[in-house]
This record gives sequence, C-alpha cells and structure tokens, in this order.
Amino acid sequence: MAIERINPDGLFKLEAFSQVVTAEGAGRIAFIAGQGAFDEKFELIGPGDLHVQVVQAFKNLRTALEAIGGTIDDIVSTNMLIVGIDAEKVEIFGRAMAEALDGKPVPPNASTMIGVQGLAMEGMLVEISAVAVVS
Repeated sequence: MAIERINPDGLFKLEAFSQVVTAEGAGRIAFIAGQGAFDEKFELIGPGDLHVQVVQAFKNLRTALEAIGGTIDDIVSTNMLIVGIDAEKVEIFGRAMAEALDGKPVPPNASTMIGVQGLAMEGMLVEISAVAVVS
C-alpha cells in the first residue's frame, strides 16, 4: 500500500499538513470515531485542562488504531474539535500532541481544526476523529 501526501502548486504548503492524501493498494479503510479524553470506564480525564485532554485523546486514537493493526502513520485525515479555540489553545494542542505521540506529530494529513462552542459532555475540551488506511 502506498500513501501519498500532496501539496499542489497554487495552494499553501505547511510541513504538518497535506492538501491532498491518496492511498493505493491493499488496505482497510478505518473510520475512527471522535476520541475525547475518556478512560476505559468512560470517565473524563483532565476536566478543564486542554493539555491533559489532548494527550488522552491522542492516546485513545493510538489505541483504536493498534486494535486494527495500524499506527498513527496510517492516518490520512483528521478532524480536531477544540472548545473556544484561539492561538494559545492551538499551541497547547501541538505540544500535547507531540507529548502523546512520543515527540512526533501526526504525519501530514488532510486535517481540519475546528473551534466549537461545546462538545457532547460537560468538561470536554477536545475531540479527534480520523480516517486511516491500514495494510
């Protein structure tokens, strides 16, 4: 399976972002539900602490991928929802993501970061869904 990350001329280019991602060859497409900062007992980790919640959400995303034999590198698209987004929260998000993923960012993917007024449960500050192609 080959995943290609493309940033065509005429569109902006960022190191951690891809305008287009394609996947060819044998592989399973996995649609991973929005992961919040919950433990396996459905208890919210880090109420009111964005950094702690982002770390937990990415750990949950990694767990979901590993359950199907995948890794973070198999991600082709993400939607990241942040309550009350601003520049400071984007920085916190980036630092927490790197911590959760052993110092590495999610590979460049067709990602969308969305500021929202609230999420499904009181105290949730972040939710991350993903699409991955796992060979």
